[in-house]
Amino acid sequence: MSSEISNARYADPENPALPKIDFNLDIARVALVVTDPQIDFLSPDGATWAVFQESITEQRTVPNLRRLFVAAKEADIPVVISPHYYYPHDHKWDFTAPGEALMHKLRMFNRRDPLSLEGFACSGADWLPEFKDLIDDGKTIVCSPHKIAGPQTNDTIFQLRKKKVDQVILAGMAANFCVESHLRDFVEHGLEVAVVRDATAGSKIPEGDAYAAALLNFRWLANALLTTDEVVATLGTMKAAAV
Repeated sequence: MSSEISNARYADPENPALPKIDFNLDIARVALVVTDPQIDFLSPDGATWAVFQESITEQRTVPNLRRLFVAAKEADIPVVISPHYYYPHDHKWDFTAPGEALMHKLRMFNRRDPLSLEGFACSGADWLPEFKDLIDDGKTIVCSPHKIAGPQTNDTIFQLRKKKVDQVILAGMAANFCVESHLRDFVEHGLEVAVVRDATAGSKIPEGDAYAAALLNFRWLANALLTTDEVVATLGTMKAAAV
């Protein structure tokens, strides 16, 4: 299945100013990190579908994420989820930024409380059904929730360190928000990061195309910007070589 760039607007420039960096995945120290693979972002039933639908469809985000999950599991590398949950006390914050305020207004990722799963199944906070069998396999590392966009408020970095991971394949939602925030924090912690450009998506709103904004910053910050095809092929080769 092809992961060719679907929109010429997102193609890499013919004469880039930024230098190309050598990057090689190492099966001994790499993990797949996926942010927010949840219904509220990725499903027609989710709270944000109206503004993410075009980008998700364009990038083939859902099938590409599933392919990444499968390839990572087959290569036996750690798979880490950094989820987003809001509890009733989170809606009582004294101040917010616009992105936070919108998520609260839309009631995204709502859960009754940290210790209860009442009402969780099939809610906007739940995993997208297409990924459930791969996440709920008893092997996936599901971190505590991040609260705005980055991993500074959860244990993702800690879990990666405990698995001796210093190289990350990064994908998930949303491109200019949680994915970019995780990217920035990871590189500041000295991790090598490859962002999977067609296993994410961004909103398209009057303020602009969030995927395009993220793509520019990925080019500046990530050690590599790869397609799902490239990652799946590389993981397959690494698995075969390790046998």
